[in-house]
Amino acid sequence: MRVLIAEDSVLFREGLVRLLTESGHDVVDTTATADGLPELVHSVSPDIAVIDVRMPPTMTDDGALAAHLIRQAQPTQPMLLLSQHVETRHSVHLVSTGAFGYLLKDRVLRVGDFLDAVERVAAGGSALDPDVVAALLSAADSGLGRLSARERDVLGLAAEGHSNAAVAARLVITERTVETHIRSVFQKLDIHESPLSHRRVLAVLAYLRSS
Repeated sequence: MRVLIAEDSVLFREGLVRLLTESGHDVVDTTATADGLPELVHSVSPDIAVIDVRMPPTMTDDGALAAHLIRQAQPTQPMLLLSQHVETRHSVHLVSTGAFGYLLKDRVLRVGDFLDAVERVAAGGSALDPDVVAALLSAADSGLGRLSARERDVLGLAAEGHSNAAVAARLVITERTVETHIRSVFQKLDIHESPLSHRRVLAVLAYLRSS
C-alpha cells in the first residue's frame, strides 16, 4: 500500500513512517505543512493519505481544510485524519463520503487497530474513533430517543467501521441479531441505500443533523 503522511511533528511523523514501513507499506511522501497538500496528493496518488488535523501554517484546522479540498477534487481518495482531541465539526461532511477515517492520535499506539483502520479506509471503508462517534451521538442527543439502548450500541460500533460479525462478537450476540438491529436503525432514521455513501455512517450524521 502506498501511503502519504502529512504531519508536522517530526517524532510522530517518523514514528508513523517506521510503523507503516515495518508493516510492509510504502510511504511515498511526507509533508510537515498543509500548504500545497491537495496538489501533493494529486501528484503522488497514494492509496491513502494520513493527515493531521492541526498543521502549519496556522496550527488550527489546516489539515482538515486541506482534506475537504482533496475530497472536492478527488472524491474517491482515501483519507485518514488524526487529531489530538475530538473535533467533530470537521468530520460531519467527510464521514458521509466513504473511504474516510478519523482517529485520535493515541489510537496509533494500539498498532493492530491503527493498521486495521488504515487498510479499511484504503479499501474504501470507514474508521471512526469510538470517542468521535460518542461525541457525534452526544452532540445530537435529541434524536437518541427513537432508538433502543441496544440499537445505539450496535450503531456506535458499526459507525466505527466494524463489520456485522465484529459487532456481534463485541456485543456477544448473533450476526443475524446485529443485522436486525441495523435494519431497525435505518428504518427509524429514514436512511435509504445510496451508492455514494455508507449507510452506517449516515446513521450517525442523521443524529447530528436532527439536533
